[in-house]
Amino acid sequence: MQRSVANSIIKLLSKSAAKGGFRPHRAVGGAKGVDKSTASTLLALQLLAILAVIAWTLFLYMQFSVLSAAVEVVELSREGEADSADPCRGRYIYVHDLPPRFNADIVRGCRKSEGHWGDICASLINAGLGRPLAEADGAEAGWYGTHQFALDLIFHNRMKQYECLTNDSAAASAVFVPFYAGFDFARYHWGYDNATRDAASVDLAEWLMARPQWRRMWGRDHFLVAGRTGWDFRRSVNYGADWGNDLLSMPAGRNMSVLVLESTFRHSTDYPVPYPTYFHPRSDADLLRWQDSVRAQNRTWLMAFVGAPRPDVRMDIRVRDHVIAQCKAAISCGLLACARSPGSLQCHAPGDIMRLFRKASFCLQPPGDSYTRRSAFDSMLAGCIPVFFHGATAYKQYRWHLPEDHLGYSVYIPGGDVRRRNVSIEAVLRAIPPDTVERMREEVIKLIPRVLYADPRSSSRLETIKDAVDVAVEKVLDTVARIKNGEHVDSGRPITEDPPNMYVTTESRFLTKSAVSRIVMRLKQWILGHC
Repeated sequence: MQRSVANSIIKLLSKSAAKGGFRPHRAVGGAKGVDKSTASTLLALQLLAILAVIAWTLFLYMQFSVLSAAVEVVELSREGEADSADPCRGRYIYVHDLPPRFNADIVRGCRKSEGHWGDICASLINAGLGRPLAEADGAEAGWYGTHQFALDLIFHNRMKQYECLTNDSAAASAVFVPFYAGFDFARYHWGYDNATRDAASVDLAEWLMARPQWRRMWGRDHFLVAGRTGWDFRRSVNYGADWGNDLLSMPAGRNMSVLVLESTFRHSTDYPVPYPTYFHPRSDADLLRWQDSVRAQNRTWLMAFVGAPRPDVRMDIRVRDHVIAQCKAAISCGLLACARSPGSLQCHAPGDIMRLFRKASFCLQPPGDSYTRRSAFDSMLAGCIPVFFHGATAYKQYRWHLPEDHLGYSVYIPGGDVRRRNVSIEAVLRAIPPDTVERMREEVIKLIPRVLYADPRSSSRLETIKDAVDVAVEKVLDTVARIKNGEHVDSGRPITEDPPNMYVTTESRFLTKSAVSRIVMRLKQWILGHC
C-alpha cells in the first residue's frame, strides 16, 4: 500500500512539472538572457524539490514497511503464545455418546454374570470401586473391595473428569469409545452360542463405522477399554473355540487401540494396562501418605505368597504348585493359601492380603490361569518387591507403566528351574545384599502411582501425580500421533523374545553368594550327620 501511495505522489509531481507548475513570466524587450537564466534556476529548484519529495516518500515507505512487519511478527508471536499457553493442545479427547445398550444397560444387567463371576453387581457401586473397606479390614480412607474385572467402569468414570475433553471431534487428537467390553464378555460367556457372544461387538462396529469421526482415520485414532485379558477377545485364535468373543479379531477391533489387562502378544492393537488394585487415592496427599507408610513398614517375612494351586494350566507356565511347595517348606515364607472352589472368600479379603504383603520383603508372583495376575500389582502397592517366574508376567508387557530396567524393581527366577527343583527361591532371595533390597523397594514405592487408579468421582483428582489412567491416555495420544506421522505402530512383541537384563544378570549379581550359602548349608548338614 505504501508503494502505491509513493507512486501516486511521484506521478502527480511529474504531471505538475510537465505542465510548468513553476512557469516563469516572459521578459519584455532586452531581458531575454536574464529570463533564460532565471528559468534554468527555477527548473533546477523544481527538480530538487521533486527529488526531495521522492526521497522523503521512500523514507516513509521503508519506515512503515518495517513497522508493519514488526506488527505481523508480534501478532504471530502472540498467536504462538496462545497455542503454547493452551495446556490441552495436542491432548484433546472426544468421547462418543454411545447408546446405553453399549454401557449403562450392560451394568444394569450385571445379575446375568453373578453365577460365574461372584457378586459383581456389588463391586460396581461407587463408580466401579466397590464397597468401602471398613476399619475392621485394616484400611484407611480410599480403600475399596474392587473387583479385578471392574476396569471398564472405573476407566470410563475417570475419563469423565479428564481435563482436556472436547465436544468438537475435529479438534480432538483421540476418540474414546466407552463400550463395556469386559462386562459384555462376562454376561454372555456361559451358556450362549458364539453369535450371541459377538453380537454387541458387531453392533458397536456398525455404529462406529457410520460416524464421521470414524471415517477420518478409519478408527485408528479411537480407543476403548476391555477390562479382561486380550485372550478373552480373540476366540478365533484361542485354545477353546467356545471361549470369549472376537472383538479384537474384527476389522474395527484391529483398527482401534484396545486397553486390556494382559496382551495377547499378537503384534496388534491390544495394549496392557495394570489390573485394578484396592487403593484409590482421592488426592496427592492420600497417595504420598500411603507411600510413606509402606516405606516405614517393618517387614518380618523374607517372602510371601497368596493364591491357590493351578495344576491344570499349560506346562510352559505351570510353576505355581512348586512355588507353593517351596513357600510351605520355608520358615521365612508367609503363605495365604486359597481354595479354588467357587464362592471361596479366602483370597478375597483385601485386609488379609495387604497385611501379608506389607510384612514381606519379596512377593512371589508365578503365573496363574494366564501369564499375569492381579496380585502382582497388589504386592507392588504394598511396597513388596515382586518375584517373577515367567518373562511374560511383566517384562514383555506393561511397557507403558513399568520401567525397562526390570531388575531395578523385581527379581526373576526362571520357572523351568523351579519345576526341575534345581533352584531354591529362598536361597536366591537371601543372597541379595540388604542395600540392594532397599534400593529395589524404593523403586517399587516410586512405581505405586503408575499402577493404581485414582478415585474416579468428579469431586476428587490427583493434581501433580500421574496414575495408571494418566499414563495410559498419554501413551494412547502418542500412539495416535505416531500413526498420523505414517509410522507402523503395534503393541506386540514376540512371546519367544527373551526380555533384557534377566536371569544371567541376576545370576552374576546374586548367585555367587547363593551358591556359597548352599555349600555352607550342606557342610553343616554333613557335620551334623557325622557328629
